[in-house]
Amino acid sequence: MRAVLVTGGSGGIGAAVARRFAEAGDRVAVHYASNEAGAEETLRSLHGTGHAAVTGDVGVADGGRAIVAAAIEAVGPLDVLVCNAAVAPGATNRHVIGETSYEDWSAAFQQMVTVNLLGAANLAWAFANHLIGRPAPGAIVNVGSRGAFRGEPEFPAYAASKAGLHALGQSLAVALAPHGISVTSIAPGFVATPRQLAKLDGAEGNALRAQSPFGRVGTPEEIAAAVFWLASPEAAWSSGAILDANGASYLRP
Repeated sequence: MRAVLVTGGSGGIGAAVARRFAEAGDRVAVHYASNEAGAEETLRSLHGTGHAAVTGDVGVADGGRAIVAAAIEAVGPLDVLVCNAAVAPGATNRHVIGETSYEDWSAAFQQMVTVNLLGAANLAWAFANHLIGRPAPGAIVNVGSRGAFRGEPEFPAYAASKAGLHALGQSLAVALAPHGISVTSIAPGFVATPRQLAKLDGAEGNALRAQSPFGRVGTPEEIAAAVFWLASPEAAWSSGAILDANGASYLRP
């Protein structure tokens, strides 16, 4: 039985990841920033006992350290960190160059890079030092994005932050291997989370499904299954890898 911290676990991919670990008998710390009701709903859906909800702001300087400390207090010494919390693209943070004011452009980069990249870096620091101090092996899995490779012209800050997250994971994979800690990333394409259902049911739905030769989009459970494997001891030799999970909707060299 492992103890797992899943950031951004109040819904969508994070909730599915939490459920997948709980199904395997692991104890899960479900992190949330503001959606306490969503985190509590995730907790109620988890198999087994020993799980807990922890809160904290990934986007503040000491947020990562505080969240890891709260998770350790709630579920015990940690073995796995899943960095899933992120500022996602949406109608309120679209920032197309040539159409967006300097102030809105700068604010989008500040927010997305701070949470999606710096927040993950701070979480990784706290988690890795926790493992090194025990000492114990473990795993970090970063939830990145297909957009890091193909680009996101309407949300360039999101793509840049996720590309940085992938690079961070590869740097940490080399640095932490001597301590028995694997670091991997997953790069999902479009996923049918509750937040995206309106798009799938609307005018964009057919075009989104047509991006993949499978004629559909991914599910949170498919991403969760991949994250679970990447965090397993069997996947340790894949440390440093970035796993594409986009239904062949984008193929990179």
